Amino acid sequence: MPRIRIELPAQFSFSTDIMLYVGHMNYGGHLDNALLLSVVSEARARFFRSLGYSELDVEGLGIIIADAALQYRSEAFHGEVTRGKTGIVFFDYRLRQVAPVPEAFRSRATATSSPV
Repeated sequence: MPRIRIELPAQFSFSTDIMLYVGHMNYGGHLDNALLLSVVSEARARFFRSLGYSELDVEGLGIIIADAALQYRSEAFHGEVTRGKTGIVFFDYRLRQVAPVPEAFRSRATATSSPV
């Protein structure tokens, strides 16, 4: 059966550490898949904050999550990590339509960011 594979880039422009808590674990003691998505969402919010934005205001635009992928590399327990990825589109909430990536955001996002 095909499996999702999340390939990591050779170099990251942003990183953050997020502690996994007991509350992130499911009844089997493993990282809960739905709660993993909340951890990925927290990392995304930190990324935007590191650039001086919020998910609702990136040069006047918001974002919408277009897709998400989660990949367990092994059984994930309290204190361990896994991989997650979300795809975003920029959205003009005033016009109620998808918008192009703001150039100022693209410039900031491609520059090296500090860990949060």
